[in-house]
Amino acid sequence: MSAELISILVLVVVFVIATTRSINMGALAFAAAYGVGELVADFDADKIFAGFPGDLFVVLVGVTYLFAIARANGTTDWLVHASIRLVRGRVVLIPWVMFVLTGALTAIGAVSPAAVAIVAPIALSFAARYHISPLLMGAMVVHGAQGGGFSPISIYGTIVNGIVEREKLPGNEIALFLASLVVNLVIAGVVFVLFGGLKLRNDESVTETVSVSASSTASSAASASSSAGAGAGADEKSEPEGPEADRKKDPSQEEPSAEPEDDTTRLNPARTATLAALVALVVAVLAFDLDAGLTSITLAVLLSTCWPEDSRNAVSQIAWPTVLLICGVLTYVGVLDEMGTIDWAGEGVSDIGVPLLSAVLLCYIGALVSAFASSVGIMGALIPLAVPFLAQGEIGAVGMVAALAVSATVVDVSPFSTNGALVLAAAPGVDRERFFRQLMMYGGIVVAVVPAVVWLALVVPGWG
Repeated sequence: MSAELISILVLVVVFVIATTRSINMGALAFAAAYGVGELVADFDADKIFAGFPGDLFVVLVGVTYLFAIARANGTTDWLVHASIRLVRGRVVLIPWVMFVLTGALTAIGAVSPAAVAIVAPIALSFAARYHISPLLMGAMVVHGAQGGGFSPISIYGTIVNGIVEREKLPGNEIALFLASLVVNLVIAGVVFVLFGGLKLRNDESVTETVSVSASSTASSAASASSSAGAGAGADEKSEPEGPEADRKKDPSQEEPSAEPEDDTTRLNPARTATLAALVALVVAVLAFDLDAGLTSITLAVLLSTCWPEDSRNAVSQIAWPTVLLICGVLTYVGVLDEMGTIDWAGEGVSDIGVPLLSAVLLCYIGALVSAFASSVGIMGALIPLAVPFLAQGEIGAVGMVAALAVSATVVDVSPFSTNGALVLAAAPGVDRERFFRQLMMYGGIVVAVVPAVVWLALVVPGWG
């Protein structure tokens, strides 16, 4: 049995053990990387650790640290209320606002993980507040990022078009962009319908939340339920006097003096500074191309220094199990890459001799590997592998390149990819193990379905 095949079988065993024994898959993957690297590939520790995703580690820690502080001081709640005001209380529009926002960020040049790192914590805080499926909101953010990810001035678009030019293949920048945009838009629409997006239309509580402050909302609720004795301590006098008297008495008699500080519709110095930090993160990443993880940690430390009471528990709220999971799996994938397993599989497919069959298999390899590894790296490896049968003229180069690009990026909602990991880490108040399984199942469905669909739509007709 070849070393490449052994490494793939070990990966399957890791999945089986992790799902049946409830062991952190990252810890298992670290052990597998050590075992396969030492015993099968004869790697030393330095070569095994070469695949450790240090940049992703810092991004996950930095972003979750910064937004833990933002949650602690009420900034994310303020942003949620501001978003509701923006859409006039129509919560049904918020997932689409997040889709468009991340798409716009990547279309103008943001790296996809950076855009998701900026938007996902806000979107998922909103989802937690208004009982929206975190899977729905996370998928809208990731698919939005990938929908704009292949514009002619984007990072992904520039890289793929550069590869196409280097390999002397026919190319079409607009076709590539539209293919990714349409596919992700369709997927987002399907996810929106299947995971309860249409039901959000009738959520009247959102409008109520927007129209009043936190304290007046509480007093309105008390007055509305006064006949049922739902007051906060002034019921005995308020019941016979009616709702209008309640509204006048509640703010002074029922609300504690500390309430204005907890009013999430108002800004205070800590929230203002946190908003400035978030804006600084966006500017640093988009305008100056600084690392999102290092920038986030630096801003979090500055906020912690100024308001230590808000950040006292922030470090403990970093998604450490998620960090272990993602870093372990990607370290093992790095060992597979060093061993040549990915190239071995790709070359085996390209040697089949049936261009259409080779094309669909390459799309599936791109989707499957990209679910665990760098999308850009996979595109850079697979497009050159497609050159031999593209040169035969039986398959359109434009359609094939677009299909490979979409297949390698649309699966980034997987919890093992950077974007999926950011969504998993950013979701507040969820059962992370359950959410991880949901993302993994959804990612698996995308891997199983999308490559075949884009192959039928873009490759079989012979575009380009």
